[in-house]
Amino acid sequence: MNRDVIITCAVTGAADSAAKHPGLPITPKQIAEACLEAESAGAAMVHIHVRDPKTGKGSRHPALFREVVEIVRARNTDVIINLTAGMGGDFVPGKDNPAIGGPGTDIVGAMERLAHVEELLPDVCSLDCGTLNFGMGDEVYINTSACLAAMAKRVQELGVKPELEVFDLGQIRLARHLVDQGLIDSPPLFQVCLGLAWSAGADTASMLAMTNALPDGANWFSFGPGNLQMPMAAQAMVLGGNVRVGLEDNLYLKKGVLASNGQLVEKAAHIIDQLGGRVVSAKEARVKLSLKAKS
Repeated sequence: MNRDVIITCAVTGAADSAAKHPGLPITPKQIAEACLEAESAGAAMVHIHVRDPKTGKGSRHPALFREVVEIVRARNTDVIINLTAGMGGDFVPGKDNPAIGGPGTDIVGAMERLAHVEELLPDVCSLDCGTLNFGMGDEVYINTSACLAAMAKRVQELGVKPELEVFDLGQIRLARHLVDQGLIDSPPLFQVCLGLAWSAGADTASMLAMTNALPDGANWFSFGPGNLQMPMAAQAMVLGGNVRVGLEDNLYLKKGVLASNGQLVEKAAHIIDQLGGRVVSAKEARVKLSLKAKS
């Protein structure tokens, strides 16, 4: 069991969830305030997507990331900034010609996916370690091995810690290959993503199998979606890991009650306390995750 637990909060995500939650952070200011709220509640790290303020849809525009990061950094906060680098891999086959992307397709190269990381140099950025089917529709999330290797190399050169997001055992094999190739500095940082369609299930057996496959000495977090968020947070702690909560993965505090990011962090912190652990501060988390000290 891990008794010194880091909480990361994924504050908004990129899913089409704005209509389901009137308080979902949309604008850069709202997203930044959500990050600060999460830190005040106990989160040592915040995982940041941005959204088009006019449509509420997920975006990868560097100017939106810059506005969020500048607001958070201006508060002189210690919170660890983790920017997604996952946007730009969406492919939806066209109805008339499936070889050509239809509406919803957003495919760009490795360096364009890192444009905001190059510009802002966050503490951490995510690398999604494989290709995944989403739901029962046509959307495919594409991350080729060559693209990931190029992204890992550039992130390493920038001195940014990659969070290796893994959705099944094959993706852990690919992530370990990047480590073995010297493209990921030790200790590697993993996010074990469970319960998303179609990834490994959000259950004890899946989490145990995946975390047993991680390289020795790796730091790891895990999460489950929806009403499995808190059970998976408790399970991650029991199996020796750290926890992720937030509105990206779950909109509800309990059945029928919409949550804020701060409330979800507080609930996770309460679970950690009840299991005999403690929530680690951002300063401690930097040491634990082998991040550079805040300048």
